[in-house]
Amino acid sequence: MMLKDLQTQLLALSPNEKTQAIQLLVTSLGNGWSGIERTPGVMGGDACIRQTRIPVWLLVSLRQQGATEAYLLEDYPTLTAADLVNAWLYAETHHEEIEAALARQEAA
Repeated sequence: MMLKDLQTQLLALSPNEKTQAIQLLVTSLGNGWSGIERTPGVMGGDACIRQTRIPVWLLVSLRQQGATEAYLLEDYPTLTAADLVNAWLYAETHHEEIEAALARQEAA
């Protein structure tokens, strides 16, 4: 898709959505994900919330099963609302990676 094709859609976004779009683009350019770490030997190298062993795929799985953000924050007291925002953004932009991790867990 070309930028000109996106222009109308980008201009139609709310200010908050534009901010999120900018953050996504900046993050993808830097190839770093705020609050998300991949460490060899930790959780099989899967993407995890910073300084934890909580993989993004686990949070996505729990969300798919109906867990609310409030539940996740209560059940995982080390998590912050910003961690969840980062996890959801990472999952959206790395859909295939997350789906593969979920499939591996189902097969295990």
